[in-house]
Order: sequence, then structure tokens, then C-alpha cells
Amino acid sequence: MSELDSELDELRLSLREIYPGHSEQEINSVWSQLLQILDPFCVNKGTDELEIESIWDSSSVVLITYPDSIYRKDESTLKTLTEFVKNRLGGLSSVIHVLPFLPSTSDGGFAVSNHEKIDDTFGNWNDLKDLSSKHKIMADLVLNHVSSSHPWVHQFIKSEDPGSSYIVSPSETNVWENVTRPRNTSLFTNINTKQGFKSVWTTFGPDQIDVDWRNPHIFLEFLKLLVRYTTNGADWIRLDAIAFIWKEPYTTCLHLDPVHSIVKLLNKCLKIIKPSAILITETNVPEEENLSYLIEGNEANLAYNFTLPPLLLEAIYTGKTDLLKSWLSTWNELPRHTSLLNFTSSHDGIGLRALEGIMDDQRIHNLLVESEKRGGLVSHRRLSNGEDQPYELNISWWSAMSNTGSDNTVFQFERFLLSQLFTLSIKGVPAFYLPSILASPNDIDSFRKTGQRRDLNREKFEATQLLDVLKNFDSPASKNISYLTHIVKVRSRLKAFHPEASMKCISTNIANCVILQRGLDEDSVYVICNMSNKILSISPLNQINSLELIPEKRLLDNITGSYLNTDTFKLNPYQVVWLTLAD
Repeated sequence: MSELDSELDELRLSLREIYPGHSEQEINSVWSQLLQILDPFCVNKGTDELEIESIWDSSSVVLITYPDSIYRKDESTLKTLTEFVKNRLGGLSSVIHVLPFLPSTSDGGFAVSNHEKIDDTFGNWNDLKDLSSKHKIMADLVLNHVSSSHPWVHQFIKSEDPGSSYIVSPSETNVWENVTRPRNTSLFTNINTKQGFKSVWTTFGPDQIDVDWRNPHIFLEFLKLLVRYTTNGADWIRLDAIAFIWKEPYTTCLHLDPVHSIVKLLNKCLKIIKPSAILITETNVPEEENLSYLIEGNEANLAYNFTLPPLLLEAIYTGKTDLLKSWLSTWNELPRHTSLLNFTSSHDGIGLRALEGIMDDQRIHNLLVESEKRGGLVSHRRLSNGEDQPYELNISWWSAMSNTGSDNTVFQFERFLLSQLFTLSIKGVPAFYLPSILASPNDIDSFRKTGQRRDLNREKFEATQLLDVLKNFDSPASKNISYLTHIVKVRSRLKAFHPEASMKCISTNIANCVILQRGLDEDSVYVICNMSNKILSISPLNQINSLELIPEKRLLDNITGSYLNTDTFKLNPYQVVWLTLAD
């Protein structure tokens, strides 16, 4: 039996395991359709196999952007984005996460109304291919739901196939009291259908209607979309809100066993369609649950590191590093070819669920207060007892880095750079959010217009005006791009920053300092971060117990290119150094 035959046998077995309640005839029909979808890729199976090591390394960095984050009148926004990235952000975008580009009715693209085409405002599939000629593309599979305007929903309303069986519409609504919610909106929304009013499942709100993954044809529909993505340039596939897709009475409806089985099945199919592709899970949940998609090594390659942003933010606000260091010291060992996607800011808010079991309620409350002082808002989710609990902070990262005194720009630039350097320093693949790089403050106007808290951090930029801003080399946006481009270039030369290279948090008696060792032996890089607004004195031999200075070797800070005194040197407020031994 060939390797391909073995893989196909595994796919067939997986289908039967996920859908045991379906007839042999139906599963055989689904299997036949699945083979038809995969058949064009089976012919060349093995001819373009690549090792993961050639996909990510110390130069890998993800740029997160909406397809219309940068726009120009009378031009498709993907073309505008391609030009801007080429001219201004080439060094910060080995991978570009283009947030949802399909037609959508709300939620920043995550209420998809058409799976066949790219939204006309953004361009077309050729525009996406053009962008992919110079960058790897990450695309979103919005698996849990579709827009209330999607054809499947219209078919459901009219009792027409296939949509009549594609929507989650339980006959009983009193068996779901244990469901874990990410919102404080109603779990069910009533819609008027040909057969009268029906309750449909709406995890994220009334315009986002959940699809029924208990129907195996839903898997086929999204597999077709996966093929459409990969054949049009996407290399990295993000599984949006994957944890919520499977519903069973009397359960939490979160991370249920079939969810993991579906991720495994998607992974197997993806490796046939595009062996070099990478699968990413996005689950804003407690850390142990988040990592469950990585620990077996046969589901996702990457998971969003939701613990990092709030922990780092609290450390910057307070100068306390105890929780941050404790978390880094107990970093989970992950299987080969898996890692974490590290970020400080994204199109969503700063998730708080990852702090459960890590930060106590009082410190979380203090974090919310500090964010609100800087213009931030708080979104909530509804617990099973009916109470609302803080779910995420809604604030631009640039505003989050501001000062609360009379001059809110004091140390803002330094704090921002510290946060991005920290993200670049820890184990995993770093990601930058475009509005953060461009020093976007809270977008109050957009929030007032839409009433959506997340719009505080989703500013759009007119291309000509933005280029004028960047002509001023002293503007925060220009300084951010220049500095980070330099840092990413330096990082790419250091093997210790490979996403899977070892990481050790080195204990130190300096409360507001974090010291990490990345890599081993001669490839080691020692990362020292001053998390405070004070100047710190560092004695390397006393505070880095694994540092063994060799005669005639010196300490080089790779960020500045300066040699440091091996006895004692000083760190400026919020400064980070990357130390190696040099001749």
C-alpha cells in the first residue's frame, strides 16, 4: 500500500468516526465526493513535499491586515495593499494574514455572505494571487457560522436544499444551559421560515448563524473553500472560532471530541492539497484548552498565543513581572512542527479568558481600569448562571501603550517597542497588526458610528494621506516601521529565534526585569527586558547563571550593534537587548 493509499484510508476511517449516526450509503456518497475534490492533488502527491523547517525560521513574521486597511479611491484595496507592502513593509511581511476578504454583512468580514468570490471592493482572486507571489498568505476559514444573508440561510427559510439541513436549529432550547458563551447576546435567534418561526443558533450574534457540522456535507462545503483558497495563493489557513462548531445537548459545546477529529481531518486533507501549508487554530479560551489543538502533533501547526497580550500589558503597566516570568518558566513543550503565534494586538480585542487560572480577579480588575484610563472599553460574555463576565479589552495597542499623566506620550514609543521586541523574542512565530505598527490611536469616530467596541482598533488608512505621514521620519508610524524592519532583519540572522528553538526563563532578583535564553550553546541569545520606567543596572555574570564568558569574547547587543561591559551595564527604561558572545 502506498503512502497516499494509507492516507486516504485514514480519511475514510475519520469520516466514519466523526459521523457514526449516518448511514453507510450516505458516508459512501460523502467519501466519493471527498475523493473527487482531492483527486486533482493526488496525482502530483509527493512532488512538492517540503519540510516544515523550510516554511518557518527566524525570519518568519506575520503581518495582520484587513484587505481594506489601506485604500485608494477607484482602486481595488488588495492592489493598494500589495503596492504599499512592497514599498514600505516588505521586511515585516514574510506572511500576510489578509483578514476575511469574502463578501460579508458585519463583524469585520466574519459574517460571510458568499463563499464563491472576493468582495468587489477588495478585488478578485487574481489580486490575491499577485500578493501571494511575494508573500505567503494566511486566509480565514470562518467555519462556525455564515451571514444571515448567506444563500444557505435563504434556503433554510424556504425549506430548500442544501441549506434546509445546513443550519443549527434545535427543536428543544432547554437542553443547552451548560453552553460556554463568548458573547452576552442571545444564544438563539428567531427567524421566520416557510414552516413558521424557528430558533437558530447564533453563537456570536444575530447576523452570524451557526452551520450544522453534524451534517457531513458541511465538511465538503468548507473543503471546497479550502481548495479555492490554496489554489489562489493561500499557504496558511486560519480556523476561525473552531472550538464552537460542534453542538451536543447538556455539554459546553466547546472543544468537543468531534471538533478535534474535524481539525485532524482538515489537516490530512490540507497536506494532500498543499503539503507545505500550515494550519492555525484561533481559540480565545484558557491556555490549556488552547494548546489542546497542538499537543498531539496531528491537528494544527500553530495556535494563537492569547495569554501573551494581557500578561505583557499588565507587566508594562505595573512593572511587576512575577506572573509573566512564572508563565514563561512553565512554557509547554510542544511536538515538532508545532508552535505558537505570538501577538500583542489583532483585529479582535485583548482576550481575557487566557488569564483564567493565571491572574487573580483583583489584578484583572486593575488591568481593566488601567485600560479604561487610556480610552479602552470592555466587552463581556454571558455565563451559564446569567451573569456577565469581562471577555476582552477593546483598545488600540498604541493607545494602550500611552501614559496616563499630563503628557500621554511619555514612554509611549519605548513601551510599544518593548512589547514588539518581547513578541519577537519568545518562542514561536511573531505577528504584527498593521494599525499598531502605524501607531493608530483609539478610533473613536468609527466606534461612535457603528457602536462596535472592536472598531476602536480597526482604523482604515487612505493611502496618499498615509504616505504623507510616513514622509515625516519623526512620525510614530515612520519610526515604528523603520525600527521594526531593522529588528526583524537582525532577528533573521539569529538561529536561536527559530520558532521551535529552545527557550529558558532565567531567574533573577530584579523584580522588573525578564531574562530569557533562546537557543543552545554557541547559538544562544540572551534576551534582557527592562519592564520599568527606571534605569536598571545589570551584572551579567551574577544574573545570568548559564552565561559562561570565554576569554577574549565580548558581549554584543545585536539590536544596537554595541559591545557591553561584561561586569555591569545599564538598561534604559523599557529597553531590550539581545546578547551574544562575540570576538
